[in-house]
Amino acid sequence: MRKDLLHLWSNELSYEIREIVEVAKKIEKTWLDITWENIWDPVLKWEEIPDWLKDIVKNACEIDEVYWYSPTRWLDKTLDFLCSRNPKLKKENIIFFNWLWDAINKVYRNLAFDARVIGPNPAYSTHSSAEASHAWTEHITYRLDPDNWWNPDLDELENKVKYNPNIVGILVVNPDNPTWAVFKKEILESIVDIARRYNLFVIFDEIYEKLIYDSSDRVLLSDIIWEVPWISMKWISKELPWPWARCWWIEVYNKTKDENFSKYIDTILASKMLEVCSTTLPQYVIPEVYTSKDFENHTKARLEKYKLRSQIANDIFSPLKQVKFIEPKWAFYLSIVLNLDEFDLDYKAQVDNPEIQSLIDNVISKSNRFDKKFCYSILATKWVCIVPLSWFNSSYDGFRMTVLENDIEKYTKTLETIRDFIIEISN
Repeated sequence: MRKDLLHLWSNELSYEIREIVEVAKKIEKTWLDITWENIWDPVLKWEEIPDWLKDIVKNACEIDEVYWYSPTRWLDKTLDFLCSRNPKLKKENIIFFNWLWDAINKVYRNLAFDARVIGPNPAYSTHSSAEASHAWTEHITYRLDPDNWWNPDLDELENKVKYNPNIVGILVVNPDNPTWAVFKKEILESIVDIARRYNLFVIFDEIYEKLIYDSSDRVLLSDIIWEVPWISMKWISKELPWPWARCWWIEVYNKTKDENFSKYIDTILASKMLEVCSTTLPQYVIPEVYTSKDFENHTKARLEKYKLRSQIANDIFSPLKQVKFIEPKWAFYLSIVLNLDEFDLDYKAQVDNPEIQSLIDNVISKSNRFDKKFCYSILATKWVCIVPLSWFNSSYDGFRMTVLENDIEKYTKTLETIRDFIIEISN
């Protein structure tokens, strides 16, 4: 072409959680049975779709309205319902989006190019990629400490905010993905206090908040904050075995406390309204789903199931000196940090198939991170697909997998396979 077509930081728009699948698919063609633990989809793991949810969706599909374009300001009945459950929320401060990327991209894209949002390390890659691409540089992070229950390093966070005047916002993911952390009220209040003292806004990603094992750990930011401008992100497709319900919305609080923040939110709204609508069917059923007598019982049953799997993981991995296993506080993921001092960092997987050997050697050679070697090696030799923790903009080497497998025997066997591989390649 006469001119380079690519954005300078287009390479930041990566989602390597799925990119390992391309390699795994090639390995699978050699008639190997891959254990897929790379990405969240309970339906693919044979979680039963409850009849009450099917009935709500089927009944909604009988109504002509769900086949229309949604109004550009979204469905009144759903907006009214959400506000009825939170008196601090106003209808005009709710913005619906079609999916995760639609919301996250617009939140970052509508900032001034030099305005930065600092986020956690490890990070959920959709946030970190979008923020870095917006800014044409690397994502700025504050450290979550695996030696302190994945709590944030508040001193580091404040120092980075204090000495980088381009930071205008703080991202908090609670419950956190990929670390399994659930932050206590005093931690959240400390983060909000930093935002208050340095005149920042807060983005609070709460999409997993109904999936915390212990309800006493569940703290919504709306329960504690009323001083700084902030955005809460919500999503129903994680709370149900319904992944394609790509219905995401943001709730905006204290919009009028800062004129600049207010104009920023108006720009997000305007950019969304340039499109036709947000998805109608998932919006339409939100009130019926959340008020169903079956929803709470269904959620409790799911959490008991995932909590049991977390306990199995704890029994298998906690005795290992080669890893740091932090007690899980919520579903669906299992993240483990590797103690690099305990491993043979020069380990090289030996694969009988020359084509697979060449394939993984090529991938591993493009990175100096041990966890990438670890994950591709276990994929090639044990046929288990898990994700390097470094892919989550993480300074820690480790891996993330799901706890979605419904077959407990298979799930346990997968964990034991990973454990045995850890022991096999350690010093």
